[in-house]
Amino acid sequence: MTFDLSLVTAFLQVAMIDLVLAGDNAIVIGLAAAGLPSDQRRKAIFIGIIAATILRIIFALLAVHLLNIVGLVLAGGLLLLWVCWKMWQELRHTAESDRAAEAALGDGLLDTGEPQGAAAANGGGTKTLAQAVTQIVIADVSMSLDNVLAVAGASREHEAALVVGLVLSVALMGIASAYIARLLNRHRWIAYVGLAVILFVALRMIYEGADQLLGHTLPAIPLFKSA
Repeated sequence: MTFDLSLVTAFLQVAMIDLVLAGDNAIVIGLAAAGLPSDQRRKAIFIGIIAATILRIIFALLAVHLLNIVGLVLAGGLLLLWVCWKMWQELRHTAESDRAAEAALGDGLLDTGEPQGAAAANGGGTKTLAQAVTQIVIADVSMSLDNVLAVAGASREHEAALVVGLVLSVALMGIASAYIARLLNRHRWIAYVGLAVILFVALRMIYEGADQLLGHTLPAIPLFKSA
């Protein structure tokens, strides 16, 4: 068995690219799962990441063809913007539930023995497992469109490096998102910071997609230039 330096180099490049760009994805996954009870939270993160990983690998393998689809990045940005809006609504609903629970506790009408955030998360009308998984898959795939070509370019002819690198980075991303989800349940204000990050990514994708669609005629906005 001969040592293939190009394969090792491709693997390292793919792993580094995905690890660097996994931060945004970990935030959105953590946000999507934060509204669930702890047992369902782990399940949502696992199912969502597995499904998203399969789709990301397919997208990366078809990167050359995806490059020819004008407007794909714009569509991904708009889709991510919709996910952002849904999460904003959920954060507002959770905040209102917390205030209602606090008022009920103050009036002696409610005594659950749970923290207010936990009571809101376990209450009726909150996010379901299916909703969380759907948000994770849509958001992760949408946010992957802007870096999938870079990953495919780094892997070159080595599909094995592409797959192994993606699986490794996604596994680490799953650990990070689980921690973020727990953190968001304790400190709700952090969710709004994460939401701002996701909104920025969505707006950047919309700008870049529209610029591509219009033949790169839009005025340059340094803030929206990808690294």
